[in-house]
Amino acid sequence: MLRVQSSGWQGCPVGPFCDEMRPLAALRNLGRPLLVALGYGRAEPRYFHLQCGQRRSGKIMQNGSRKKTVICIEGNIASGKTTCLEYFSKTPNIEVITEPVTQWRNVQGHNLLGLMYQDSSRWGITLQTYVQLTMLDMHTRPMMLPVRMMERSILSAKYIFVENLYRSGKMPEPDYVVLTEWFDWIMKNMTISVDLIVYLQLSPKTCYERVKMRCREEEKIIPLDYLEAIHNLHEEWLIKRTRFTVPAPVLVINADDDLQNMIRQYEEHRDCILTPDNIQRCL
Repeated sequence: MLRVQSSGWQGCPVGPFCDEMRPLAALRNLGRPLLVALGYGRAEPRYFHLQCGQRRSGKIMQNGSRKKTVICIEGNIASGKTTCLEYFSKTPNIEVITEPVTQWRNVQGHNLLGLMYQDSSRWGITLQTYVQLTMLDMHTRPMMLPVRMMERSILSAKYIFVENLYRSGKMPEPDYVVLTEWFDWIMKNMTISVDLIVYLQLSPKTCYERVKMRCREEEKIIPLDYLEAIHNLHEEWLIKRTRFTVPAPVLVINADDDLQNMIRQYEEHRDCILTPDNIQRCL
């Protein structure tokens, strides 16, 4: 087991992206679970496992021969993903890609996101088909910088939101099977690189309160039980690992705090997120 105390992290002396550092993907080669401790100002730190996924082979890299780092920020609606991305967007050598919500709201004049929230049984398959397409574009577009930080991923689109529609009875099984086969083909035939998942974990109640505060038009009708279902699927995927594959180490951050304190947490733990060599030093 690896223990990393937040107070003990040290940055790379020549910056977080020096050539001597190994990429985050190197964590997969350790052959044992990793345990990361994030203190959050508590007397005792919290410990989280970083479980390493299986390496893929036999696929052509989309972004050239030199491996770059892809970090996916995952979490419930209103978990603070935008705040996280805005914070790291100020760091040199990081390319930040947000969810293409604007595209989902205007597909040749049609607001697929709004339609789905109004009638998910009718429009769920339509939105999720388009979400899968736009997420695939996010994953496969050429990387211009050493690190790409993405808001969610094609994985959470399938494992969280498609799965929720199906389990809640709002997506017929034929629709679910078609989307699943399309997703499986993508994962088998294309390189979807993910080197680290940062999971912003918080209670559904906190999400609900934040949703009401930010007053996004499509989200006004989101009930608490929907956020609870999305939370449970995140826990099933990233914490319990009872059904779906986790392709990369997972760093769990307690996101129940107010957003200003979250920024301080990102500042405190930025080296753990951006520089895997800091974890390696503790072995």
